[in-house]
Amino acid sequence: MRRALDVSNLELNETIVSIRRVAKTVKGGRNMRFSVTVVVGDGEGHVGVGLGKALEIPEAVRKATEDAKKNVILVPTVGTTIPHRQLGIFGAGKVLLMPAAPGTGVIAGSSVRTVLEAAGVKDIRAKSIGSNNTGNMAYATMEGLKALTTVEEVARKRGKTKEEILG
Repeated sequence: MRRALDVSNLELNETIVSIRRVAKTVKGGRNMRFSVTVVVGDGEGHVGVGLGKALEIPEAVRKATEDAKKNVILVPTVGTTIPHRQLGIFGAGKVLLMPAAPGTGVIAGSSVRTVLEAAGVKDIRAKSIGSNNTGNMAYATMEGLKALTTVEEVARKRGKTKEEILG
């Protein structure tokens, strides 16, 4: 489990992934609110996703940005791509993240692309499986990125050298 990062000294850019008008039916009629999903990242390995709800859009965006900053993680990379293939699952949304050769670019759809670009991953292929809900896809991508491990981390956990792991 990775610890939360100190984001006070990071230059985070925020990107709105989705704005939805949601309604709750109560005795007096419908209560309308706005639900906003925001991705924050510095393009150098730090990325976070947050959700905010409020009566007005600007307030929902502020809440979502605060939430995203609380959930910032550091993405391990090998050169310009990720260390290995990983499946991220959140709700019914699944995202398969696959490393790609240099020069490939970010091959991903919808909010998955936004999260990966905010993280600063330059070469990656991603396939969304199941739900295409933008919020769930963003969170599934985050789950996949959280689960990534480097060779050094695996070697340290097993008490071996990097060369013994790689063979």
